[in-house]
Amino acid sequence: MGELVRIHPETPQPRLIAEVARVLQQGGVIAYPTDSCYALGTAMANKAGLERICRIRGMDTDHRFTLLLADLGDAGTYGRFGTPTYRLLKACTPGPYAFLLPATREVPRRLQDAKRRTIGIRIPDHRVARAILEAAEAPLMTSSLILPGEDLALTDPELIHDRLGNVLDLVVDGGICSSEPTTVVDLTGEAPAVLRVGKGDPTPFL
Repeated sequence: MGELVRIHPETPQPRLIAEVARVLQQGGVIAYPTDSCYALGTAMANKAGLERICRIRGMDTDHRFTLLLADLGDAGTYGRFGTPTYRLLKACTPGPYAFLLPATREVPRRLQDAKRRTIGIRIPDHRVARAILEAAEAPLMTSSLILPGEDLALTDPELIHDRLGNVLDLVVDGGICSSEPTTVVDLTGEAPAVLRVGKGDPTPFL
């Protein structure tokens, strides 16, 4: 059964963060806190981890996936965008948003929308999530922790561990999170389009 690791939400302990990073680097799948809801994550290159997340979520690989990045400086490596979009991203990140962008060649095909060749980009405003990204030194493939047949994400890490500890390598306890997922914004067209309203304020994109 996967371990439950308690990490302080404001001052993450470096030793524990390094433990989480090792699990990810060794091909693990984790549950971790964000500035919206708890999420599932695995290393971007981990195909088997992606398949495990799909099974946990009860979805197929045609699902629209998101890359979790440490900061906006990494976004141009994985998504293509011009100056107006950059300014919009800068104004709204870090925060509880996922932005749909045209994918670059650095994004594995299995993570891209099969028809549109797009990828979701997410830069969280949560100290634990950002510490994990910095320690892992690579993006995470991530998905909100909403289980099949449920409308909202799980919020309590101990409950997550009780329900999913047998299919996860590690659950990061960073305290209770919101049950709302991110607000999803499509930035591939001439004007932003809000695809899902979640915790992030959609007003800047309307």
